[in-house]
Order: sequence, then structure tokens, then C-alpha cells
Amino acid sequence: MGTISWTCGGSPLTSFAADYGEALVGLGYQPGTTKRLVTEMGGLSCWMADHGVEANELTEGRVDEFVASCAALGRQIPSRRPLLEVLVVLLRRVGGAPDAVVAEPTPTEELNDRYALYLTRERGLAPSTVDRYVRMAKVFLTERAAGVGGTGAEGLDAAEVFAYLLRLRGRLSVGSTKREADDLRSLLRFLYWDRIIEVDLGTALPPVAAWRNTGIPQSVSPVEVRALLEGCDRSGSDGQRDFAILTLIARLGLRACEVARLELDDIDWRAGEIAVRGKGRRVDRLPMCDDVGEALVDYLQQGRPAGNERHVFLTLLAPHVPICACSLTDVVYRACGRAGVARVGPHRLRHGLATDLLAQGATLVEVSQVLRHRDLATTAVYAKVDFVRLIQVAQPWPGARR
Repeated sequence: MGTISWTCGGSPLTSFAADYGEALVGLGYQPGTTKRLVTEMGGLSCWMADHGVEANELTEGRVDEFVASCAALGRQIPSRRPLLEVLVVLLRRVGGAPDAVVAEPTPTEELNDRYALYLTRERGLAPSTVDRYVRMAKVFLTERAAGVGGTGAEGLDAAEVFAYLLRLRGRLSVGSTKREADDLRSLLRFLYWDRIIEVDLGTALPPVAAWRNTGIPQSVSPVEVRALLEGCDRSGSDGQRDFAILTLIARLGLRACEVARLELDDIDWRAGEIAVRGKGRRVDRLPMCDDVGEALVDYLQQGRPAGNERHVFLTLLAPHVPICACSLTDVVYRACGRAGVARVGPHRLRHGLATDLLAQGATLVEVSQVLRHRDLATTAVYAKVDFVRLIQVAQPWPGARR
């Protein structure tokens, strides 16, 4: 990395410079970026010396003050403030910076913590589902606590629940309102289970009126899928990663969350199988097609950043952490832009696989096995896209010609 002048001086962070540089390298930063960030650390160290701040007094708040002072003086603002927070964590680990002061949780926050524990232990929900339920509960309870105090759940009645849903319906689509109603129903059942309310309002909450399966599943054609795959520039690490992600979704029908959860140990190269961590903590094993295996090998050997992380797909920029499911939507969006096709999300590729399988003569049972549906009724919606077979069984409409 070379010697940076301030690291030879006597400012508060001088003794931590080498450890900080090694920590950045361990997170996957390139030498040039590491050198620049250590230089930015020097600016922080000099600011601390000018303001009489010792290393054991450095906190996130002090980092905020340093960034604000740079902006006020018209200096170049540190481009990666989170990396300065990495420094705070590093100092804390070696006994330098004090722990941040943690505010006392509010009654609503304590209730939300119990709710999250209930969803995890009693219902066995996936972390992503728990996060969604808790976010909704926080909004609902915080809004009510502002008026009635306490946790926001005491004295809750059916009229208030219905009024809340009606307000949601005024600004959300039917599908979003149904999801919010399901989340609210879960919260109400917990409040009854935790003896905060005396009546199980969850059972009294009516479903949001909407017809199911009224539309035809939208999919992408095999030609469009081929264009998405061919649009990836596999000469670089970004194209290799995106190509492997798109291949897993398009060829095996994996959900975005399943691709994000995939770990190195889930791939059995000898058996040619992939363990898929699906909904409800269910684990299925799928055969690994040749093109899927080749795409994974190409990415793992040439495009994946080195490190100890066990997840297969990592972010392109350091620190190299597991990619999240929501980022996979951006991967597919960018592929659509490169291929010049209408923008679709990852789940549309899953629909495309089901439609293509039916067109090639697969049965609904076989499609259900590939998509790993628990109930065949979920797969039955794809019967509406098999127009050839539907024509064979359709009855003539009175007064119409066939």
C-alpha cells in the first residue's frame, strides 16, 4: 500500500492506521481505494488532534461532526462515510472507541421485539417475513401510540382496525391492501396470544374482497429469455455474475430469495444437484443442468471476489457481502435494458419457465414439481396459458362460431 505521511506522525489514530488498512483489504477493497480511505482516515485523525479528541473518545457522532466540518469548510467530503464507521467498529474491537450510548427502548419497541420473537419461535417464519410483519406492526402501533400512549395496542377494538384498513384502501392497490390485511391479522392474533387484548380480532378481520386468478399469468418468451442471457458481457465479473443469476432463475425457476440464499455448500458437484432453500424453511434438491453448472463455474472461478463468505452471489463493490433478494430485481431490469425487451422482474422469468414447459408437453404435475409448489392448485393457474389444449376441451358458446 505504500507509506502515507500521516501514519508516521503522532496523531490520535496513527497507531490504528495499519490495522484499518488490513481491515479494508480483508473486506475486498482494491489497493488504490484502500490508500485513499486510509488518507481520509488521516483527515479524521488530524481533526481529532485539533479538537482534542482522543482515540477512546471516537464515536459515530464524532465522525458526523468531522464530515459536517469538511462540508462547512468547502473541503472534499469523505466519499465513503460508512468506511469511517468501519474504523469506529475497529477501534471498539481493540479497546479504543467507547460503545455508543443505547437509548432505552419505548414500550412499542419492546412489544415489537416480543412480536419478532413470537414470529420466529412460535410460527417458525423466515427472517425476511418476520421483518415485513414487524415493519407493518411498528407503523400501526406507533401511529396509535401517539394518540393513546403505552404500546399502542391497549384498548384496541374492531372499529379502529376497520378504519385503519379503509384508510389503507384509499391509497393502495387491492393486492397491497390484501397483504397489509394479512400482516395486520398476524399482529392481532399475537396481541391476543400475548393477552394484551381480550378478543381475538384476527379472526374477526374480514378478508379484502378481490377475485383470485382472474388474469392470465404474464411471462416472457424463450426468445426474450435467450436475449437476456446473450446480453450479459461475460468478459467481466459483473456479466459473469448476472449471467449465472439469470440462468438459475430462467432454467430452474428459482425465486429471487432462493438465489440470494444459495451457499457454496448447497452445490453438490459430484451428484449434479443444488439444494434450494425455499419458503417456510423448506429445502429441495434440484438437478443441475449443464448450462447452469457452466454458468456457476464461470462465475465462481473468474468473477466471484475472494474471501471467506459462503454465500454464492456477492456484491460487486467492496465490502463484498451477500447480494440481497431485492437487488436481483435490478439485475433482471438491467438485463432487459441491454436486450431491448420490456422490463420484467425475476418472477416473470419463473412464469416463463412454466409456460415453456407446458408448451413442450409437460403436465401440470411436472410443472408443479419443477416450481416446487406445495399445492397443485397453485400450479393450476398456468392451465390458462395452454391455449392449444384449452381449445380442445372448450365447449361452443351459444350463438358463436368456432
